[in-house]
Amino acid sequence: MGILSNIFDKNRILLKKYSKVVEVINDHEQAIEKLEKKDFAKKTEELKSRVSDGESLDLILPEAFALAREAAKRTVGMRPFDVQLMGALALNEGKIAEMKTGEGKTLVATMPLYLNALSGKGCHLATVNDYLAKRDAGWMGPVYEYLGLRAGFIQAAMEPSLRKDAYNCDITYGTANEFGFDYLRDNLVYSLENKVQRGHNFVIVDEADSILIDEARTPLIISGPAQDSSNLYRQFAFFAKRFQAEKDFVVDEKDRTVTLTDEGIAKAEKLLQIDNLYDPSNYDYIFHLLNALKAMNLYKKEVDYLVTQEGEVVIVDEFTGRLLPGRRYSEGLHQAIEAKENVQIRQESVTFATITFQNYFKQYDKVAGMTGTAATEESEFISMYNTPVAVIPTNKNVIRQDKEDSIYKTKEEKNEAIINEIAERYEKGQPVLVGTTSIEKSELLSKMLQKRGVPHEVLNAKYHEREAEIVAKAGERKTITIATNMAGRGTDIKLGEGVVELGGLYVLGTERHESRRIDNQLVGRSGRQGDPGESRFFLSTEDDLIRLFGGERMQSIMNTLKIERGQPIEHSLLSRIILSAQKKIEGMHFEIRKRLYELDSVIDQQRSAIYAHRDWVLKGEEIDSNVFEIIEDVVDRRVSGLEQLPPFEDIKVSFSFLPAGDIGRLKGLKNVEELRNSALSLLQEIYEEKKTSFGEEFPQVMKYIMLRMIDERWRRHLEAIEHLKDSVGLRAYGQKDPVIEFKKESFILFQQLTDSLYDDIASAIVRIVRVDSDKAKQNADKEFRSLQAVHSDFSGAGGDKKGDGGGKKKGTKRFKVKR
Repeated sequence: MGILSNIFDKNRILLKKYSKVVEVINDHEQAIEKLEKKDFAKKTEELKSRVSDGESLDLILPEAFALAREAAKRTVGMRPFDVQLMGALALNEGKIAEMKTGEGKTLVATMPLYLNALSGKGCHLATVNDYLAKRDAGWMGPVYEYLGLRAGFIQAAMEPSLRKDAYNCDITYGTANEFGFDYLRDNLVYSLENKVQRGHNFVIVDEADSILIDEARTPLIISGPAQDSSNLYRQFAFFAKRFQAEKDFVVDEKDRTVTLTDEGIAKAEKLLQIDNLYDPSNYDYIFHLLNALKAMNLYKKEVDYLVTQEGEVVIVDEFTGRLLPGRRYSEGLHQAIEAKENVQIRQESVTFATITFQNYFKQYDKVAGMTGTAATEESEFISMYNTPVAVIPTNKNVIRQDKEDSIYKTKEEKNEAIINEIAERYEKGQPVLVGTTSIEKSELLSKMLQKRGVPHEVLNAKYHEREAEIVAKAGERKTITIATNMAGRGTDIKLGEGVVELGGLYVLGTERHESRRIDNQLVGRSGRQGDPGESRFFLSTEDDLIRLFGGERMQSIMNTLKIERGQPIEHSLLSRIILSAQKKIEGMHFEIRKRLYELDSVIDQQRSAIYAHRDWVLKGEEIDSNVFEIIEDVVDRRVSGLEQLPPFEDIKVSFSFLPAGDIGRLKGLKNVEELRNSALSLLQEIYEEKKTSFGEEFPQVMKYIMLRMIDERWRRHLEAIEHLKDSVGLRAYGQKDPVIEFKKESFILFQQLTDSLYDDIASAIVRIVRVDSDKAKQNADKEFRSLQAVHSDFSGAGGDKKGDGGGKKKGTKRFKVKR
């Protein structure tokens, strides 16, 4: 109780501080109400000048917020309440503002976005889907326009030129995924003008718990096509049908893994006609077999993915129930599912760039977030993003009644009870929002309601285009809406005429989600802005959550109590078992996110160093001094440690990248110092000759060559890093901390990358021939367009210990990373 009391005390002090600032904002209102429309843009210019002259945003905040509030009142007909001003203050301070559903988060965001855009650096609002990005930019656009600013939005399929224009606006709305993918794509372009983003000043993350916590388990990946191996996938999809669960392999549903038994290994060797499945030359066979078994046993059609009429396997977002077209599972799993479903197998992908949400959002000078459920995750928000939580009071008290869970022995009994409950409420006229955890379950209930003759709407990933329209009407009389998870999130459910008298919106949960927050989000759709409402969850001991994490105890209690068929039970002990199960899964997911963050943070320094160097090459400044530094590094690595001059044959091997006709100049030297100076002079002479030969084209040619080499070496490095993640996970069994092992070995890999890259550039200098730079650019652009954005599943290194983060600073002159 002490901890909770501490949190509430801290929040109370914060709200008291905000109340005083709100009073100052309100003091400006009377004067600002007298302003004419043209005065608002002038005021904005005045504020911009004050910021430019060094005045802090905190000093101009009261006037800026008052201007934004008046602009909202005049354009969209909404005047932010004082509690909404408090939410805006929390966002401006880089906090997560917990604001309940229906409290006007979209409007709240306009004030801190306006204030922070006055610096001229641009601000971003990251949300969960393209629909909300476009809707909110259009809805709030008039507010910014009235103030003399521009608002834009980005969409998944938008052309680069339109993206760039959207980023050049003062405020840009888009999905978190698209912001992250644009950052990665910007670090793959071959000319500065092709970059679309212009910096990372301030971002507000809408539905922050969903984006910053739930989706942080999976990294963003930019990938390209690899060699075709369709036949192998089909062959192993066929083989997988002959393997029996428990006998030939063991499935772990919690961790989504498959392990072969001795019988399974023997069967695989017989089918493949090989002696040893685990011989290094048969590694591909293990990879394909395990993926085929995963596809067959762990990934379910209509739950984890859908197959479209065109024969495309499309992932279903486990948090929102939306389809994710264009997204693909990584490491060959998607191809294994395509083979299982007997549809066209698309080529495997090769990773060109990757980043986690944690490390992407670290790019911003200031990060804030809004959500209806955040306080329970404050420690994670602080540790991952340095964003404390501020719980903002509602404008009106919540009067919704949340009833005890009704728990049944079987799914069949539960579903019958759900249909009876819905039919009863329908007859009464009360609207019902039914929350399900998968498309499959929503469609089962839909069929049962059809048989019962109860009209209803189904809202899931298959019909996302009608999402907002369906959700907006979910509060009308006699309206039954079945929704997958949080489909329609971001759209308020307003009560229709006469619904208040019927008790408001009734939220019926058909299963407890793995995360308590998502349950709370579903319940929070009812009882907005002081409206009446009611909620209840209908569960069974056969539900996945209970079955995997406490089903035996639950079944035992049911059997002891001799519950009759169709009779529910409501008991605090059962509720505690469910809560315990949810906490276990939340703990598992937190460990996955923490491990992903720890591992990605190791390569984040490497990524930053590579991207900074890449930017430097893109700008094309001081190429000569950069190349001479690289040449010096290449020569020094070949002579360092030499106490005396080696035989000429050894020198030839060491400097084999030099042209045969020139290497003779390194013969007959007296000592190591002469060897170093001669090699440096020779390489510099060759460089100057090439420069003269190519003339004006030379800087562009060198830039193209260096960028190609950086990208290729980085791609190979990422591939090696993925293998390293897999291998260090096994070391946990040997009492070694996987994160510390990963830090050590990834640093060695990065040193190798740097050495190899410099050797590549030195070799290119001596062997460079005239190229058609326009054609080369066209080829590069074509490759760039073939890249694909993937928000992939992640498998981190195993082990339970946390790395100490220690180590010495070490690195080359340009690529500085921590060991």
